[in-house]
Amino acid sequence: MEDLIAPAKGEPAARAKSSRQSTQSNLLPHLSSLNDRFSELSGVAPATSVFKSFIDPILVVATLYALHFAFQVTFDGYAIALACTAFLLSAQLLDGTFLFVPGEARPLLGLGRFMVSWSLIVAVLLLLGDVTGFADYFYPPYIVTWFLAAPAALLLVHLLCRPIFLSTGRSWQSRRRAVIVGANAAGLMLAQSMRTSKLQRYEFVGYFDDRSISRLQGLIASDLLGRLNDLPAYIKANNIHNVYISLPMTSQPRVMDLLEDLKDSTASIYFVPDFFVFDLIQARFDNIAGMPVVAVCESPFVGINGMLKRASDIVLSLIILAVIWPVMAIVAAAVKLTSPGPVLFRQRRYGADGQSIVVYKFRSMTVLEDGTNIRQAQRDDQRLTSIGAFLRRTSIDELPQFINVLQGRMSIVGPRPHANAHNEMYRKLIRGYMIRHKVRPGITGWAQVCGYRGETNTLDKMEQRIAHDLDYLRNWSIWLDIKIIVMTTLSVLRHRDAY
Repeated sequence: MEDLIAPAKGEPAARAKSSRQSTQSNLLPHLSSLNDRFSELSGVAPATSVFKSFIDPILVVATLYALHFAFQVTFDGYAIALACTAFLLSAQLLDGTFLFVPGEARPLLGLGRFMVSWSLIVAVLLLLGDVTGFADYFYPPYIVTWFLAAPAALLLVHLLCRPIFLSTGRSWQSRRRAVIVGANAAGLMLAQSMRTSKLQRYEFVGYFDDRSISRLQGLIASDLLGRLNDLPAYIKANNIHNVYISLPMTSQPRVMDLLEDLKDSTASIYFVPDFFVFDLIQARFDNIAGMPVVAVCESPFVGINGMLKRASDIVLSLIILAVIWPVMAIVAAAVKLTSPGPVLFRQRRYGADGQSIVVYKFRSMTVLEDGTNIRQAQRDDQRLTSIGAFLRRTSIDELPQFINVLQGRMSIVGPRPHANAHNEMYRKLIRGYMIRHKVRPGITGWAQVCGYRGETNTLDKMEQRIAHDLDYLRNWSIWLDIKIIVMTTLSVLRHRDAY
């Protein structure tokens, strides 16, 4: 959307250091997210994971199938397509975990989120049915009844399973006692997860670390049980079931000695990967031909997330273009009549995976810059056409990018694309700059709705923009996209920071 201004001389080194410090300080929440994934994979909350991934979607489809007997309608290919779509949406969006959490302080909030999730599924299905014409093949009372019966069936099954699950969870918690070797950042976060999560089967006992309590930040004296060589005897004397080794990657000799000492015990031993040294982007487990691997930096749009993201882009773009085409026709005529030159401005920018794409905009300037020297638009820019300032202030010049979305070059929500020349400049100045290109660029993004829209005339502003782009990649959800779209609409109505 914007061109970028070069930083002042001598800034890069200092800014790079500041960026590294900022990155380190922001890693703890992302490590927490990764620990949640560890918990699911290690069986901490297997029932809720199974419900979310399989049982809930199956119940949604089963309700649809059961109703076809009551309404005596044919369960044909169209119904199967509807069932498959509903299954995928339910696996992605539904979450009834709040029903299983003992002592949940705000059950109504969880219930409200559950109902909003189901309402979103219904809205997506209705939009798809209207756009594709599939809605004409279904008996309306049959579909409306399903929309009402499916969430009722889900809540009923969850409530029936709740006593069994909570009873099993309590028995697990009473059996598993765990200690952590290494009171570093990863170990502290793992202990916090064990203590605060109501859906886990482990009791955290304490830490073992060779450092004194005065050197361990965030630790109370009672949590430090001893040094590493005290661990084998402690395990035997205190019925410890699990040992989590959270030592840095540079401690291999100590780890090997510890493993040798622990061979004379029955405790289960786990490694806590020292990912705190990395800036985690969508960290997750995977395997290649049976070989386990861990993703440290990955796109959020892998598998079902990618399908959901692309489907929502296509549906929303078609709807928006169907609504705004008269506006686009009027703007195109106005651009042509008020200044010489083409209606559309085409510029090469980086797309997903850093591939060069062509992005469309309504022309708002008298120049068509697309080379190695591109000057950023500024307030009261003399290059603007007579209607150019209005087009940019209202973001109407961006409307042709919905065509880019249909082409698969862009997404409705994502990091804003920058001109290629500026990408090459800033990738050398800002650590992690190119990671934002792991996804399709967006018409709007998290950075823009957080105040980093418009001119970026200092390196500080660009660093903040990139930091917000990377936060979007780390924390993506369909809810975040909806929030950004709503915030963008409000921002455009206020005409803030664009010129």
